[in-house]
Amino acid sequence: MQAIWGDEGRYRRWLDVEIAVCEALARRGLIPREAVPVIRARAAFDPARIAEIEAETRHDVIAFLTNVAEHVGPEARHLHFGMTSSDVLDTALALQIRDAGVLLREGVERLGEVLRRRALEFRHAPCIGRTHGVHAEPTTFGLKLLVFHLEMQRNALRLARALEEAAVGKISGAVGTFAQLPPEVEEEVCGALGIGFEPAATQVVQRDRHAALVSVLALIASSLEKIAVEFRHLARTEVREVEEEFGRGQKGSSAMPHKRNPWRLENVTGLSRVMRGYAVAALENLALWHERDISNSSVERVVFPDATAALDFMLHRLAHLVETLRVHPERMRANLDLTRGLCFSGQLLLALTARGLSREEAYALVQGHAMETWERGGDFRERIQGDPRVAELLSKEEIERAFSLEEALRHVDAIFARSLGETP
Repeated sequence: MQAIWGDEGRYRRWLDVEIAVCEALARRGLIPREAVPVIRARAAFDPARIAEIEAETRHDVIAFLTNVAEHVGPEARHLHFGMTSSDVLDTALALQIRDAGVLLREGVERLGEVLRRRALEFRHAPCIGRTHGVHAEPTTFGLKLLVFHLEMQRNALRLARALEEAAVGKISGAVGTFAQLPPEVEEEVCGALGIGFEPAATQVVQRDRHAALVSVLALIASSLEKIAVEFRHLARTEVREVEEEFGRGQKGSSAMPHKRNPWRLENVTGLSRVMRGYAVAALENLALWHERDISNSSVERVVFPDATAALDFMLHRLAHLVETLRVHPERMRANLDLTRGLCFSGQLLLALTARGLSREEAYALVQGHAMETWERGGDFRERIQGDPRVAELLSKEEIERAFSLEEALRHVDAIFARSLGETP
């Protein structure tokens, strides 16, 4: 990622744009055909020399063209023919976005695949589902991971669409009117470079395209935070259903030798906050004065390299953490049993209403025993089995079914089948 956004990578893509325009112009007889092989063979640049020239000219594209001309010689007069600086900058930016996108898509696909693999591994590992942070009904750890996998699949589609929309160039001149070059040149150049073109531009490609991309990057980062926060909660001492991998010789605290902290998951959480800030900055870039001003430029010099590099790091960090995550199914089962059967209250409620009780009567009966279990301890199932009102309505087998983990999780395989396209 650093190679894409560093000086060398940026100037290399500027030169690619300039040469592609020369080739298109030569085919139309707008510049001499024999000039193109010379330009292609001699064109080079020196970032240090460009910086030296820019210190005097205070214009980056002019400094770049001056340095390239020093390498090319007289044929350099054909470079930048009929173009404005933004023709180079925005078209090269599209190339950087496209190339950075390749790396980001690889990261999204890697994380999605790791989540899928571990979801299958723990498909039938029962654990307690929690709503409001409080025990609710049984689920499986595999289902938690499956939900995350499907979200990453959606993120992969969003990213692909956003990259296609943002990887767009323009060679339409100072205010987008093609005053010096015909539209066909723009279409040909962008096609040769493997990017789209802006059908109607001002001096710049419109920044809603870039804001949409950075917003998608922030959305993906927020998905990563969602996963990290879930694992962080499950790693708490009182829960301890999962743990970050802890290496030999690793230290968790300078003061407390016993500590094993989910610090890398916390990294992911923290960086997601930065990513959402970048989305706000990109949205602010939409409103430029008239056909353009330069207020977007300084923002983009920070946002694009940092946002793509940060998300790339986050994706691979979290993929590694999921891959090496220590999972404790026995602890999950112990936590599921912690409330002594209360997580089956919903199934019991339905069993009683199916036998003729009104929902209000059934709810009051079940809740009464549930609250007594909350307050006084003991076993919820035993209370239910000892209630003559329940015995009149439900057989022992029906009560057992209401408290059955297998019954509660009987559709897990169907959820996996429809989610992953498995054959039931």
